[in-house]
Amino acid sequence: MRLGLRKADLLASLVVFLVALPLCVGVAVASGVPAELGLVTGIVGGLVAGALPGSSLQVSGPAAGLTVLVYEAVRAYGLEVLGVVVFAAGVVQVGLGALRLGRWFRAVSVAVVQGMLAGIGIVLVAGQVYALGDVSAPASALGMVGGLVSLPGDADPVALAVGGATIAVLLLWRRWAWGTRLVPGPLVAVVLAAGVTWGFDLDVRRVEVRGLLAAVRVPEAADFGRLAEVGVIGTVVAFALIASAESLFSAAAVDRLHQGARTDYDRELMAQGVGNAVCGVLGALPMTAVIVRSAANIGAGARTKVSRVLHGVWLLGFAVVVPGVLGVIPVAALAGLLVYAGCRLVPVREAGVLWRGHRGEVVVLVVTAGAIVLGNLIAGVVAGLALAVGKVAWEISHVHVEVGEPGDGRDGGDADGGGDGVVVVRVVGHATFLRLPKLLDALEALPRGREVRLELGGLRHVDHACAAALEGWVAGRGRGPGVDQGAGAGGNGGGGSGG
Repeated sequence: MRLGLRKADLLASLVVFLVALPLCVGVAVASGVPAELGLVTGIVGGLVAGALPGSSLQVSGPAAGLTVLVYEAVRAYGLEVLGVVVFAAGVVQVGLGALRLGRWFRAVSVAVVQGMLAGIGIVLVAGQVYALGDVSAPASALGMVGGLVSLPGDADPVALAVGGATIAVLLLWRRWAWGTRLVPGPLVAVVLAAGVTWGFDLDVRRVEVRGLLAAVRVPEAADFGRLAEVGVIGTVVAFALIASAESLFSAAAVDRLHQGARTDYDRELMAQGVGNAVCGVLGALPMTAVIVRSAANIGAGARTKVSRVLHGVWLLGFAVVVPGVLGVIPVAALAGLLVYAGCRLVPVREAGVLWRGHRGEVVVLVVTAGAIVLGNLIAGVVAGLALAVGKVAWEISHVHVEVGEPGDGRDGGDADGGGDGVVVVRVVGHATFLRLPKLLDALEALPRGREVRLELGGLRHVDHACAAALEGWVAGRGRGPGVDQGAGAGGNGGGGSGG
């Protein structure tokens, strides 16, 4: 039995290696760094993060979801600062895990995460479409989207054909279930593109190869001084939070794919942090847990963490023994691979499901994605989180004003109370500033010539703004009972429809 498990893990590691190889190179090229740095991150993801406890079947490496952020960081601060940022982000992740905050990432609104992935996917596709035609992309995300109009006239038709053929192979290969189980689609597409480019000696831009050791750059002491800059600190926080959220959401998805041990979120977060700290020391790309590689690992029959560690060994062997093979890969083919990956980041199907049941969540998703495209990743995530919190606050702030006679047994009545006696006003629900206008409108509509008894026992929560407004309303009527705020905060939560 033990031998069978070892064989299953060995075969799974080879499948994950074949999936990870083109993706590591493609993510690095799209991020504006040497291709070898993507392999370094994949190697560390296997040998370091893969050996640590957390999620036994989840595979880590460079992810398309961080491509946009890495590209912006390299452009703004230079390649020499990338290692410092990644190292610091890893330290932050280790700290978050040590403080047992990993599980709290699951509290982030799914709509915000999907909006983040959608925005990243749109920007990634917009940028890589230029690489499909061997054309330099504009600096800003908005410029990328706007420049697509003039792109066809500037694109190299040969490179565009290579990239387009790569996408076509990816789309067709996924329809062949037997072939997909045998050989991963990304590897087939990139190998075919490289073979055709080399065989016909096509004049297209290819991946530049410098060698693994030449690409690695250990940060110097002076580089760490850049951590005092506000912009660099913001980038570190963005790297840490986004990489953590992507990894832990991936872990939740991976747990649904197998029946083995569940993920320890805090340990997994620390494992990701240690891996990123090592990547930072080597000047490589940041890592996250990647659902594509993880699903391939599980689908290939992996049973233990041995498979993900071995995939790092195979990546290391490839980078050391045959690095020159990378030099025959056309950049347009990698761009096609990332256009395909970027499109899959846009949750079209999930958005349709949300629209049928929770339309407010779709608004959060669209605003998050739109803010990323129009601004940047940090602005999009902050906008999405703020809107999600505001939406929840609005939804739970239901307050209902019931008007009736003493002992009439009714939930409500006409504004005039139906006579000349006491009018009983019951306020039910959550009285917050968001519903204050409605509350005051209902109270001010009461007749001035009647005595009013204000009952707040049905309030489950009263904030300061509403308490002050109620006291002011009572004082303004000139007579009647004071406002019992204690009853309002701890009442029995009587019935009534929300407003």
